[in-house]
Amino acid sequence: MAVREILKMGDPRLLRVAQSVTAFDTDELHLLITDLLDTMRAADGAGLAAPQIGVDLQVVIFGTDRANPRYPQAPVVPRTVLINPIITPLAPTQVEDWEGCLSVPGLRGKVPRFEQIRYVGFDQYGDPIDRTVAGFHARVVQHEYDHLIGKLYPMRVRDFTQFGFTSVLFPGLDSADE
Repeated sequence: MAVREILKMGDPRLLRVAQSVTAFDTDELHLLITDLLDTMRAADGAGLAAPQIGVDLQVVIFGTDRANPRYPQAPVVPRTVLINPIITPLAPTQVEDWEGCLSVPGLRGKVPRFEQIRYVGFDQYGDPIDRTVAGFHARVVQHEYDHLIGKLYPMRVRDFTQFGFTSVLFPGLDSADE
């Protein structure tokens, strides 16, 4: 149980495709998830992927149980551990909205994401997860999934006039730990 260092953009480990988890409900997996949760909470994140702390496994956590200071207008998303996820867009419609990332501190960009998706995978015990979601929840899942395939959100930005420092784009929004 520890707050781990979050890798920053430029670290080549963030560009790797993560490996599938093959063993569930192990001490090692539970420790990883605890470290991810502790690290995400300490950074006020809405999600965190194992590759962001240097672990090459398809494990993401996301969700908030309260208003998030980094995304004050966002709805609460159920806290979820998602392993070996598969995402299926349910319509071709994509919506652009602002995103930030703990691995890209101090910056925000408008990123296109599918508005509604279905995601399947497993929890830490190997129990299946199958959800259909939309809006911010769908955006967070897609953002975290990207970390598992070696993508950071700036790679998806289409209009770089809509990319910049959080402190300039959103004066007053706390971005010190972003």
